Amino acid sequence: MASGGGYGSSNQKTDYVFKVVLIGDSAVGKSQILSRFSRNEFSLDSKATIGVEFQTRTMVIQHKSVKAQIWDTAGQERYRAVTSAYYRGAVGAMLVYDITKRPTFDHIPRWLEELRAHADKNIVIILIGNKSDLEDQRAVPTEDAKEFAEKEGLFFLETSALEATNVEEAFVTVLTEIFNIVNKKNLVAGDDEANSNPGSLAGKKILIPGPAQVIPESNRMCCRS
Repeated sequence: MASGGGYGSSNQKTDYVFKVVLIGDSAVGKSQILSRFSRNEFSLDSKATIGVEFQTRTMVIQHKSVKAQIWDTAGQERYRAVTSAYYRGAVGAMLVYDITKRPTFDHIPRWLEELRAHADKNIVIILIGNKSDLEDQRAVPTEDAKEFAEKEGLFFLETSALEATNVEEAFVTVLTEIFNIVNKKNLVAGDDEANSNPGSLAGKKILIPGPAQVIPESNRMCCRS
């Protein structure tokens, strides 16, 4: 179980660093979710994000110190060129739509497709319906999103960055799942560490310290002779 980490800096050593990306249309509240999680703040006059920014917060999961590095990007089309660099090394993703704006939900399959084209195939993904405090303006039934998440194998939660509802839970869900996957891999990787090839160190920068992430099979096939 994860326990909340501090919002400030701490001197304890970090066992893991997990990069998580926030994606979705602009104005769905990605930056608000980020500031709620990283600083426990919500700003009513939030400006549009220009380019890319990230925040960190350290949490404790099963007695290990996990630093979440959460990346936020502008949802506008003109920033789509950042994609491959933005997704590189991400082990988690939050796919955000606004429950009061149906088009933001209708665009989710496209965002998911882009994510799957650029990110590691084992990335942990959660679908987030934000602005659940605006129930009276709801345009996306919970059932629709739940059904889509089940079909695509995603976690799903509705959040309110304004009221701080489920924001913590969303991050904890993703980070705990990544943590569990990494620990399973570490058990497996421990057995063949001795004869591992240099290519398997590609994930080192994401998970510090410990065995690297397993490189997806597809890469292995295309890049080895």
